[in-house]
Amino acid sequence: MVAALLSIIAPPRCALCASPCAARAALCGSCELALRRAEPRAAIVPGVEWAWSASAYEGAARDLVIALKFRARLPLAARAAALVAELAPPGLLTGSVVPVPAAPSRRRRRGFDPAGAIAGELARRAGLPLDPCLRRGDGPRQVGRPRAERLGRPPAVSARRRPPAGCLLVDDVLTTGATLSACAAALRAAGAARVAAVTLARSGGRSQGAGRRA
Repeated sequence: MVAALLSIIAPPRCALCASPCAARAALCGSCELALRRAEPRAAIVPGVEWAWSASAYEGAARDLVIALKFRARLPLAARAAALVAELAPPGLLTGSVVPVPAAPSRRRRRGFDPAGAIAGELARRAGLPLDPCLRRGDGPRQVGRPRAERLGRPPAVSARRRPPAGCLLVDDVLTTGATLSACAAALRAAGAARVAAVTLARSGGRSQGAGRRA
């Protein structure tokens, strides 16, 4: 009753495009349809056995990342995780979910960690353990840096403790792969035997196909 009255006084709006949407729905029908039509992509990332993204970094997927990351629309982490869980190839979602850590200064400024939020929701949906066993030092932001700088000066990542044998890294966007590669190196150096990675979106570069990399 209360929800119905509120929907009349202040009709719900889509978190991505601000169009009217159903009560208790985060997204409108058009944005939901755009996400469901996402084309998964795979990439080659050094140190990662299988790197996969649910969508290209464009359209509704891009809008979702921006809304979550820069407008703190935290409920969208659940929608991002749902898309990954729905589209992931068989056998990919195994092991322990390890969030790609944010730099401490950026986490303090935002008040939350977008990758951590997606990772937590994905672990819950997939029934996998969540193990935030990585930490990251402060350094220059990857966003906006030239590709050569990203690859030449990757983030400083280390393990807080011995990681699980099988790790599934989770981040919001894969661009050059420098961050995922740094995380994989830290996990392997600390004892991990298998490292795969999933992200909501893949920015730039050509797709290597949606299946498993040989």
